[in-house]
Formats: sequence, structure tokens, C-alpha cells
Amino acid sequence: MRPLNLIAFLLFLGGAVWALTQSERSVREIQRTYYAWLSPFLTTGSNLETKARAFLEEADHSEKLEAELETIRTEHARLRQVEAHSLELEAENARLRRALDFQKRIDFKATAARVIRRQPTTWWQTVDIDRGSKSTGDPVSIHQPVVADGGLVGKVDRVGDFISSVILLTDEACKVSVQIEGTPEVGILSGQRGQYEAEPLLRLRFLSTKARISPGTRVFTTGLGGLFPPNLLVGKVESVIPGPLDTEALVRPSVDFTDLSTVFLLPSP
Repeated sequence: MRPLNLIAFLLFLGGAVWALTQSERSVREIQRTYYAWLSPFLTTGSNLETKARAFLEEADHSEKLEAELETIRTEHARLRQVEAHSLELEAENARLRRALDFQKRIDFKATAARVIRRQPTTWWQTVDIDRGSKSTGDPVSIHQPVVADGGLVGKVDRVGDFISSVILLTDEACKVSVQIEGTPEVGILSGQRGQYEAEPLLRLRFLSTKARISPGTRVFTTGLGGLFPPNLLVGKVESVIPGPLDTEALVRPSVDFTDLSTVFLLPSP
């Protein structure tokens, strides 16, 4: 044993012997002094233990709350997905009901087709439909008129076995002979190049210089040329542009070309 440890042990032993040899009153006095000296440390230790226990309980409670919150987040995300899917189904059902009502209203025998593809680079020019020359029912033919709820959509531009392409009325290459309602004015309607806005306008040309046209007047097909049937609605006059040789007008399409989902193929002329 080292000298310092030996000295400390002898001092402790001597103090213990001295304390035991004292009177009972002296022993009690020593105990009171000892406990008085030790009491702050015991109280501090007790407080620390209480705080530590409370901290552990709070941490355990926080973990449970975090787990419950994560469960609520997951359930909320699932409900949002269910709600979004439900809204999509409602919108699709509404479109189908409108298409069915439109099919009942028209005087032609029309074949329904679904728009299955639309390219961003040709958004206002063409769409692909799920019918072709070998599809069940009436086969698709080139230049067959295409309509939707609202009016004229365009014409079949290319026919495949089970998929066909439709050139839209908003394409510059799709030209239609039309007449302005309530007037003798007849002109050629087509799309405009370079349109990227949400609702493109159509260009109506070759109207007379004396044309008296009011915005909001409806525009219908004439049937001239034998490609499109007469009296198909194409849109309403948006504005009139007088010119030295002829008058032009901008026409807002009656069909919502931003949301084409179901179209109808009319019999070829």
C-alpha cells in the first residue's frame, strides 16, 4: 500500500474509533453534522433524479406523439390521393355524359372515339384517336369529319389499322368554308400559325369589305366543297378586322381544344 493511502486509512480508522468512544450525545452531534453537510447533496441528487425521470417520460411521450403524427400524415396523403382519384372519375363521368347527350342530339350517325395521344409540339395541330381501318364497327376513312360536344373538331388526316390521326380546326392547314349567322357573309376559316396561348383563336378571311359583323355572332359550316356537312357550329366572332380588299375576323372555337377526350366521327360525305 502506498504511504499516502496508508496515512488516509489510519486517519479514517482513528476518526472512527474516536467517534465510537464518545458519548451518545457526541455521536448524535456528529451524525447531525454529517447529515447537515450531506443533505444538500442528497436533495440535489433527488431533484436531478426527478428531472431525469420527467425528461425520459417526456421523451417517450414525444416519440409516441411523433409516431401518431406520422400515421396521421400517411393517412392524410392517402385520403388526398383518394380524393384526387374521385375528382378525376367525376370529371370523366361528366365528359362521358356530355358526349352521350351530344351523340343523342346530332342528326348524324356518329362513331365515338377516344383521344389517346397528344404531342406537346403539335398540341393545336393533331391528336391521335383509338380507331382505325380495322377497328370494330364502322372503319375510319381519310378526311372523315370529326366533331365533339360543342361543334367541329377537324378531320381525319391519317388512318392506321387501329389508330388514326386527326388534324384539328386550330391547325393552319385545316380550312373550312363557313358562314356568319344572320348575314350573307361567307369565308374560309382556319387556324393560325404560332399560337401557344391556352385558347387559340381561328382566322376567318375573305369576307366582304362591307361586312357588318357583331362580336358574339355564331359561325357555322356551309357544306361547300363536300368535305364537312353544313350547319356545324365552329365558334363565335371575337373581333373584326376591316381591310382595303376584304374583311377578316377572329373566331373563338366552340369546342374546348384544351380538353379533348371523346370525339365523334361523322360519316364521310
